[in-house]
Amino acid sequence: MCVMTVMRAGAVLLAAATLAACARPTAGQAPSATPTVRYTPIPTASPTPLPPQATATVFVPDLRKLPEAANDAPGLARQLVVVERAIRDPNISDEQLKWYGHLQQLIISRLNDFPEWKEPVVNALPAEYQEPLRQTMEGGRQLRLMGGSPAKALPEWKILSPAPSAELLRFYREAQAEFGVPWEILASINLIESRMGRIQGLSSAGAMGPMQFMPATWAAYGKGDPYDPRDSIMSAARYLVAAGARQDIKRGIFAYNHSGPYVNAVLAYAEALRLDPNVLRGYYGWQVYYWLEEGPMLLPEGWKRS
Repeated sequence: MCVMTVMRAGAVLLAAATLAACARPTAGQAPSATPTVRYTPIPTASPTPLPPQATATVFVPDLRKLPEAANDAPGLARQLVVVERAIRDPNISDEQLKWYGHLQQLIISRLNDFPEWKEPVVNALPAEYQEPLRQTMEGGRQLRLMGGSPAKALPEWKILSPAPSAELLRFYREAQAEFGVPWEILASINLIESRMGRIQGLSSAGAMGPMQFMPATWAAYGKGDPYDPRDSIMSAARYLVAAGARQDIKRGIFAYNHSGPYVNAVLAYAEALRLDPNVLRGYYGWQVYYWLEEGPMLLPEGWKRS
C-alpha cells in the first residue's frame, strides 16, 4: 500500500504533498489490546504572558464572511478563546462548526508562521484548551518539515462537503472496536490525507478516497467503495493492523507514509484528540488549500476544476 497526502504545504495549509514509497506490510496475528496514543511535545522556554488588556476586547465573529486570522498575538488570543469555546458547544450547527474550525486552522497556521507568539497566545487561554492546542500546533509544524514544492496548476479535484462530524466519529470508533486501532489515529490520518473526505479525485501518485489508497493496496485491503467514508476508514484500520500498528503504532503509521514528520504529525493530532475529543469538532472545519506558485489558494466546498 501507499497512501499519499494530497495537499501541499503552505502558509495556511498545515499539510504537505509527498511522494514517499510505501512498503507492503507483513500480516500476522496481533494482540487485542488497543495502543494508547501518546505524544511528548517539544519543550519550550517559559514565555512572557500577554498583558491583561491583550485579551480584554471581545472578538465578535461574522459568520457571513470568510474567517480571517488576526495579525498580532493579542488578536489571535482573543479569536482563539471564542473559537475554542464554540467548537465545544453542542448546540452549534455543522455549518457553524466549519466556520469556527476554518478560523482555528488559519490561526494555528499564523502561529506556526510566528513561533515566538505561540506560548504567549496559548498561555492567555483557559487552561483546558492549552495542551490540546499545543499538540495541534505541533502537528502542523511537523507537516511543514515534509517540505514540498508549489504547483503550477490546480488539481483535477472536486471538493465535497464531508459527512457529518458525528457520523465520522462513529466510523472511527467502529473501526477501533473491530481492529484495535485508536480512533484518534484514524481521524488524524483522515484529516491530513483529505480534510475529512473533502477531496474527491486522485492524488499526483494516483491515491484515491478519504484515506488515500493506492488502487493495488485497496485491492488487497479494501472492502466496499474506496470513496465511501466508512468503507475507507475501516479499510485503513485493516491496513494499519496488517502493517503492525497493534504492536507498534509508529510502525503502522510509517507504513502508511514513509516519513518521520508524517508519523509525528499523526501522533500529535491524535494526542490532541485523546486529551479532548471535542478537538475533532475543530478539525472538522479545516478547509482545503492548494499551494500554487503565486501562493496558497482556498478550494471551498463545491469547487471543481473548470
